Amino acid sequence: MKESSRISALFLSIFFFPVMIHVAQIRAEVSDMSTLRREREGYFPLYDCPQCLDRQDQSNISFAAHPDEKDIDIIVTYSDPSGAVRIRSVRSRDLSASWVWKNPSNENYDLTKSSQVVDDPFQPKMSSTVQGRHSTNDHQYGSEMRHPKSSAVHPLKLKRRMLRRERRERRTAELIQQDKEVDNQMQEAAIKRAMELDTTLKGKYSIWRKEYENPNSDSTVKLMRDQIIMARAYATVAKAKNNNMLYDSLMEHSRESQLAIGEATSDSELHPSALDQAKAMGHILSTAKDQLYHCMTIAKKLRAMLQSSETNVNELKKKSAFLIQLAAKTVPKPLHCLPLLLTTEYFLRGYEEKDFPNKEKLEDPSLYHYAIFSDNVLAASVVVNSTVLHVKEPEKHVFHIVTDKLNFAAMKMWFLVNPHPGAAIQVQNVDDFTWLNSSYCPVLRQLESARMIEYYFKAHQTSSLTAGSDNLKYRNPKYLSMLNHLRFYLPEVYPKLDKILFLDDDIVIQKDLTPLWSVNLQGMVNGAVETCKESFHRFDKYLNFSNPKISENFDPNSCGWAFGMNIFDLKEWRKRDITGIYHHWQDMNEDRSLWKLGTLPPGLITFYNLTYPLDRSWHVLGLGYDPALNLTEIDNAAVVHYNGNYKPWLDLAIAKYKSYWSRYVMFDNIYLQLCNINE
Repeated sequence: MKESSRISALFLSIFFFPVMIHVAQIRAEVSDMSTLRREREGYFPLYDCPQCLDRQDQSNISFAAHPDEKDIDIIVTYSDPSGAVRIRSVRSRDLSASWVWKNPSNENYDLTKSSQVVDDPFQPKMSSTVQGRHSTNDHQYGSEMRHPKSSAVHPLKLKRRMLRRERRERRTAELIQQDKEVDNQMQEAAIKRAMELDTTLKGKYSIWRKEYENPNSDSTVKLMRDQIIMARAYATVAKAKNNNMLYDSLMEHSRESQLAIGEATSDSELHPSALDQAKAMGHILSTAKDQLYHCMTIAKKLRAMLQSSETNVNELKKKSAFLIQLAAKTVPKPLHCLPLLLTTEYFLRGYEEKDFPNKEKLEDPSLYHYAIFSDNVLAASVVVNSTVLHVKEPEKHVFHIVTDKLNFAAMKMWFLVNPHPGAAIQVQNVDDFTWLNSSYCPVLRQLESARMIEYYFKAHQTSSLTAGSDNLKYRNPKYLSMLNHLRFYLPEVYPKLDKILFLDDDIVIQKDLTPLWSVNLQGMVNGAVETCKESFHRFDKYLNFSNPKISENFDPNSCGWAFGMNIFDLKEWRKRDITGIYHHWQDMNEDRSLWKLGTLPPGLITFYNLTYPLDRSWHVLGLGYDPALNLTEIDNAAVVHYNGNYKPWLDLAIAKYKSYWSRYVMFDNIYLQLCNINE
C-alpha cells in the first residue's frame, strides 16, 4: 500500500509538471469539472459543524493565494445505517481539522492514525481509506498540515446535557411524590370529616343552608370593584404625569363599571353586559400597568386611598350616629298627630270630668299591679293591650300609667274610649306628685345647677358630631325626664302595694305574666333577667372603675341586668331603704364622674347584691338594635324588648321584628286612621 501510494504520487507529479505554466486555466477547468462531478455524483462535503462552511471558504482563498499547492482527492468508504458500504470522493481541503498528514518516509508513519475524530454518540461512525493522488511540494510531507480547529460536541457540553437530564428526572420524581402525599392528606381529611359527621341532626347539612352557597357567587362583583380601585390609582398617577388621554380613559371605564355594578351584591344580580365591561376594564388596566406601574408609587397611592377611605368612613359613622339619635328623639308626624287629636277630643267632649271605673282595685295588694311610665300614647296602648290579651283573668290585673302634663289628656282620653273589659286602669300626671321636688330628688336638684344647665341648654355647646355619638346619646331628653327616674320611687307612688311589675313602654307581652308574682325572690328586692354574656354587659361597661368610690365598693365582673320588665318587692324595698341608697349615689355623681346619665347605672348600684336572676325566657332584649337575634328565642319569650334606637313605631325599626309589635296595634281605631297610622 505504501509503495502504491508512492508510485501514484510520483506519477501524478511527473504528469502534471509540464502543464504548471497553465495553472490558472487548468484550475478553472478542474473547478468546473469538479462542480459538475459533485452535482452528478451527489457529493456532499464531510463537515462536523456548520462553521466549517466558513472554514471551507477560507481554505479556498488560501489555496488561490498559493497556486503552487494542489488539492488532493480522497476516496472515503463508510457504512450507512443499513450496513451497506458506500464510497464517496472528498477533497483534502474539505477534511476536518482532526485529519493529520505525515511524510511517508517517517519511521513512525505506520503508527500514525489516519483520523482522530472525537467520537460523537449522536453521529454514525465511519471507516475511511485515504489515497493520495498527487503532491506539489516535498516540504508538505516533512511537517503536519492541520486544518482549522473543529467545533465538534465538547465533552463538557455532553456532561451538562447529562446533568440536565438527571435534574429533570429527579424533579419529576419529586413532583410525583408530592402529588402522592397531597392525595394521601386529602383522603385522610375526608375520612376524618366523615367520621365526625353528626347525622342525627336533621337539616344541619342541607344543601339549602346558607353556608352551602357557592363561595364564589360574587367573584365578578369583587373583581370589578377591585378594578375600579386600581383604575383610580392609575388615573392619579397618569394625571401627575400629564398623560391626559390615559387618565380620561381610566375615569370613563371606572364610571361605566360603577354603573354596571349598581346595587348588585352577587354575580346573579349583574347585567349580562357587566362581564364585557370587566374585560374592557382589564385591557385598559393592562395598558396603564405597562406605562405607569412603579411599585413604590402605586403602594404610596393605595396607602393614601386607604387612609382617605378610613377618614370618610369615620365621618360617615359620626353623621350616621347623629342622624340615628336625631331620628330616635324626633316624634314622627303621625305620632305627633295622635296626642293632639286626642287632647282636642278630650276637652271638646268634656272627658276631663270622667274617670275610670274599678277605682277600688287600685290599692288592692291581692291583685296583679303593673307600673307603666310613658309619654307615648300608642306605645302604652300596645303594652296594655298585649298584656290583657294573654291573661286568664283580666279582672285581677291593674295598670298604673303615669305620664307628663303635656300628654296627660291624650293618654287618659285613649284609655277612656278604648277600655279593656275587666282590667282596671289608672292614668296619673307626674306633676301632681308634689312630694317629688328638688329638695327631695337629687336629679331635679342637679338640673337646677349651673353646670347641668351649661351642659344641656347652652346654645354655644360644641357640635354633637365632633363631640361624639356617646355625648349625643346622653344628651337625650329622656335622661332628664322624671318619668325615667320615677322607677326609683315606686314605694312612694304606690304606698299600699306589696309587689308591682314594672314595664317599659317599648316592650310587647307575648305570654301570661301572672306567674311572676309567685316567684320567690329569696329576700331580694328586684327580680330581673341578667344580660351579661361572657364579658359583655357587666358592671365595668356602665361604671367608672377608675374612680375609687366605684372600685372599692363594686366588682367589675358582676353581671348586669335589664330594666324594662322587673318584679319589685316593695315591702323589702321599704325595709332596706332602697330609695335612700339611690339618693346617696346620685348625690355623689353630681359631676357625672361615676357614670354617665341614665337609669341603668344607678339601678345596678342601687340594687347591687339585691337582684334575683329570672329565667332568660321571661325577657328577650335587643330588638331595637340587634338584627341577628335568634327568632326562636323571640317567639318563645314572655316579653320582647325594643331597647335601642330602632323603636317599632319608627321608620328606623328593624323590619323582621316590627310584626311582633304591630299585631297589637288597633289599626282600625278611628283616631289612628285619622292620623294615617297604618301597617
